[in-house]
Amino acid sequence: MPKIHSIRTKIVCSIVLFALVISTVLVCVSYFTYKSTMDEHYDTLGNNVAQTAISMIDEDVMLEYSRGVAFADPQSTMASQEYQSIITTLDNIKESNNVLYLYIIYPTESGSYFIFDTDHSKDSCPYGYYMEYYEGSFSKIAHRLVRGETVPAVISNKDYGWIISISHPYISSGGELIGYVCVDISMEQVVRDRQAFLLNCILVMAVITVIFAFVYMFVFNKIFVGPIKQMTTATAAFVSDRGDDDRVLSPISLLKVKTNDELQTLCESLKKMELDLNLHIDNLKNITAEKERIGAELNVATHIQESMLPSIFPAFPDRQEFDIYATMNPAKEVGGDFYDFFMVDERHLAVVMADVSGKGVPAALFMVIGKTLIKDHTQPGRDLGDVFSEINNLLCESNSEGLFITAFEGVLNLVTGEFKFVNAGHELPFICPAGGGFESYKINPGFVLAGMEGIKYTAGSMMLSPGDKVFQYTDGVTEATNGDGKLYGMDRLSLILNTVKDKAPGKILPAVKNDIDLFVGTAPQFDDITMLCLEFKAKMAESEGVV
Repeated sequence: MPKIHSIRTKIVCSIVLFALVISTVLVCVSYFTYKSTMDEHYDTLGNNVAQTAISMIDEDVMLEYSRGVAFADPQSTMASQEYQSIITTLDNIKESNNVLYLYIIYPTESGSYFIFDTDHSKDSCPYGYYMEYYEGSFSKIAHRLVRGETVPAVISNKDYGWIISISHPYISSGGELIGYVCVDISMEQVVRDRQAFLLNCILVMAVITVIFAFVYMFVFNKIFVGPIKQMTTATAAFVSDRGDDDRVLSPISLLKVKTNDELQTLCESLKKMELDLNLHIDNLKNITAEKERIGAELNVATHIQESMLPSIFPAFPDRQEFDIYATMNPAKEVGGDFYDFFMVDERHLAVVMADVSGKGVPAALFMVIGKTLIKDHTQPGRDLGDVFSEINNLLCESNSEGLFITAFEGVLNLVTGEFKFVNAGHELPFICPAGGGFESYKINPGFVLAGMEGIKYTAGSMMLSPGDKVFQYTDGVTEATNGDGKLYGMDRLSLILNTVKDKAPGKILPAVKNDIDLFVGTAPQFDDITMLCLEFKAKMAESEGVV
């Protein structure tokens, strides 16, 4: 049995999952909003620092240094008092704004000349120093630098560390590009700021989630889980400890759920269900007892029906002229099909195959009447057409249920081999001549028995030779249906009959039944399956059977 998890556990898990999803979304939105804001802040900071530097350096001085950057003597220029004064000013701007690097360059297509650099380490770039652009972002914006355009911030991670560079153009009053003031801000500090903000967001959302989960669970447990648990306990006790006294003071009847919502409605429904269930159990006991009684009676009826049909084989062990075998498999406890075979006199054998419309007990009772009338009215020398005509009128007199019978009767003259027959709407028989194969025998069937009073039936006749076989059956054979809704059919029946045509009747019928079962598979049986096979083995001598 799979492990059962309480509603409380599921709710806690769902709340935690929901809170985690919401918290994650909020944290992500907050983080990216903060990141976007800080990126704008650093970009603004860099441009402000650059503009401050521009405002602190005289344009004419800047033009002088810019135009001579590629030709002047770096050492003498840097040693001048004016140059050092500007460096000092830039240093003050850098320190007061807490930026990593502050420098001024003059750009070309492939690289840039350094004019001022506030880096006083060994990696500082002196006046006139030329540096090619790094591969990547700087090289992509080189054409914009040469034209003096405003360029986006560039993030690089080269010799000078992980930095974000903001480059602001210094344009003279005459519109000439003097250079770019570049401000580098450490990305490590930027990332630390972002991480600190992200961690704070996560901690705040975690605290809020925990507080919300505890408060929600307290409220949920009081107004929802508690009443459900009461009802669950009461119903479990009702199922496990039910007795006659429980109907008065059962755990369910003692429930008191006052929530003024669907839970209270559910509680009242459980109480009503208990009353209805007790009534249903009482009715079920009576119905079960009645079904057991009917089942016992049907079992007796099944045995009675089986005993009415010839079921001992060989049926005539002292007769060498013929061999006969028959079977019936009812779809229900009792069936409407029946077969019969009996000696009309010493020289004549009668075989009967019939199918009553409908199923169950009514059909079985009508079958008994039809079988009895056919056997009683089949007399030596009497025309089979007259037999069926009289039986039809008798059945119509007492047929208030509107049932009818399809029937085939044949009488074999054991001396001559003549096989007289009459067909009342029944299936066509299969005839197998000695040395040949089974084929359907084409005859014109008459109207069904008990269908209409006053019907006249006409008998037919054929000659059988020693070794010939007759196979008769009901429609439950050809109309057997598999799981796909397909019928067994005449063609498949003919095929299996000719496969076992050389076998005795007692072997032929089981082979046909096995083939039907193979075709049907696990599909249910909807109709009775009844078959009979007669083999005429030898003619009777003229002198035999004469009194």
